[in-house]
Amino acid sequence: MSAEQTIKWGILGPGWIAGQFTRDLKHAKGAEAVAVGSRTKEKAEAFAKEHGIARAYGSYEELVQDAEVDIIYVATPHPAHKDSVMTCLRAGKAVLCEKPFTVNAAEAEELVQYARERKLFLMEAMWTRYLPAIRKVQEWLAQGKIGEVRMMKADFGFRMGWDPKHRLLNPDLAGGALLDVGIYPISFASMVFGGAPEQVFASGYLGETGVDEQFSLIFTYSGGRTASMNGAVRVALDNDCTIYGTEGKIVISEFFVAKSVTLQVYGSADEKFEYKGEARGFAFEAEEAGRCLREGRLESVTMPLDETLELMRTMDMIRAQWGLKYPFEK
Repeated sequence: MSAEQTIKWGILGPGWIAGQFTRDLKHAKGAEAVAVGSRTKEKAEAFAKEHGIARAYGSYEELVQDAEVDIIYVATPHPAHKDSVMTCLRAGKAVLCEKPFTVNAAEAEELVQYARERKLFLMEAMWTRYLPAIRKVQEWLAQGKIGEVRMMKADFGFRMGWDPKHRLLNPDLAGGALLDVGIYPISFASMVFGGAPEQVFASGYLGETGVDEQFSLIFTYSGGRTASMNGAVRVALDNDCTIYGTEGKIVISEFFVAKSVTLQVYGSADEKFEYKGEARGFAFEAEEAGRCLREGRLESVTMPLDETLELMRTMDMIRAQWGLKYPFEK
């Protein structure tokens, strides 16, 4: 691909999150949504009309055979990620898969192995990594602005109404807080500490439907470093993150969609960074995928597949402590 080539996107699974992605894609440089695929022609056509997409397909198989599509954004429900991504990869398509990448590590390993063997681009859509405010946090950390990082605290939770058939409370759809909101602080801790924890202590509350409605986690890393995290789908939390170092701290309001971050170095005036643009995190992750395709890279340096695999293994470990298996898991 040339450096100026527009990356043409296909959308697989036109639900709510796909709508958010497609709207934001219009803010991404060198990107265009050209096709959408759904399990029904009617839903695909409605989505295409709403978002100005040229072609609508009534099956995923038709979408992945579209020769004009360079990369496909997979936005199906959690348990369908593996089959959806594999459908794309078997057709030779590059893929950006919505988080969580899969339901468990075994599924993730199968996809990663297949993509690597066939030299196909594959990436987890962890949009938080690409936010300008979080890029600034990464810069401050790399510069040692708060000294040696010792602790991190991050929460993400909201209170939904009681609906046992809703995907967030339905075990058949891999519902619960861990996969839906827990992936954010867990992935953030991986970014801050540079890898998987040495030990994981997990407390989870399994509600009436059998999924984790809330959880609390403690991760330990070498040298006594720790991360503490809470998540919930039936309890509203502050959704903030603080990174503590020996010389100061970084405070991130609503860290998973952060627009502003504050650096507090002891003995110095606060430094604040604020992003005021219109684009959300979807546009930035799409631009990253586009850069990778133009440069012939098969993985993102910012969100590499080995890290995605580590995240899935960590979440498997957490669920094992709770004795939580989804009905479709062997």
